Amino acid sequence: MDTLGNKITLNLDRDVEVSVKGVIAPFEYTQSNFHETWDELVNIRAAEPEKQYPASVFQAFLPSEPVSVGDCWQIQEEAALTLLRQLSPHPQLELHINSGDPQRAMWACLRAYNAECAEILFRIHGQFVMNRGWLTPSQFAGHLFIDRLQEKVTAFTLHVPQTTLNFDIGWTQEDGSTYADIGYCPQVELSAGTPPHDAEFARSITQEEAERALMSCFYKVQEINWVSLEEALETAPAQQKPIHVISVDGPLFDESC
Repeated sequence: MDTLGNKITLNLDRDVEVSVKGVIAPFEYTQSNFHETWDELVNIRAAEPEKQYPASVFQAFLPSEPVSVGDCWQIQEEAALTLLRQLSPHPQLELHINSGDPQRAMWACLRAYNAECAEILFRIHGQFVMNRGWLTPSQFAGHLFIDRLQEKVTAFTLHVPQTTLNFDIGWTQEDGSTYADIGYCPQVELSAGTPPHDAEFARSITQEEAERALMSCFYKVQEINWVSLEEALETAPAQQKPIHVISVDGPLFDESC
């Protein structure tokens, strides 16, 4: 365990393995009823309900140099894909809706630490390639707790958040045409261990601050200081600035539509 000023280094004992459980619950809703008519979606389950991983997989989620609270770094691609294969055999980080760099699809942030423990938030964007289509979740969000003294994973979770609609879906038909849909799955999750309760951290930021830092790694639009219409109407005259109003019918900060 190393500490340099307000920066820390994080490492894992490579001889320790981590047992991870995987769950995909049945889809509860799709706008076009794909969850009732597309067999692959009707029968989707985690590819492997439980699997052992070497610590090296989780070491790839850790920074390669000392970091401070609030710092972000990229996760190694193969480690993310290794874990996602427990949920579905054919994950990929290149999304069908854009040609973005898959290396920029995985970010982590140090939220808090003390002498014994460190908490990391992470966010991954990817999709599952099906035999006849794809499933693109809004995001894979997660926590990683590290025991700094024993250099082992205390707890790990990776899940699709339970927003109103959390999946973009594409189903390819026999004639080659593909139909798009959106839907909701109540649980897509990998988990291991138990997070420490009532930990008192020496340095920390809030979960909301860490999530915003991660969001800014993915979306330039997050750099805009968005305000409500009421606040804009109040402050624009005082600042002598015009009002720009944007109306959208979906989220700006995930891939669920």
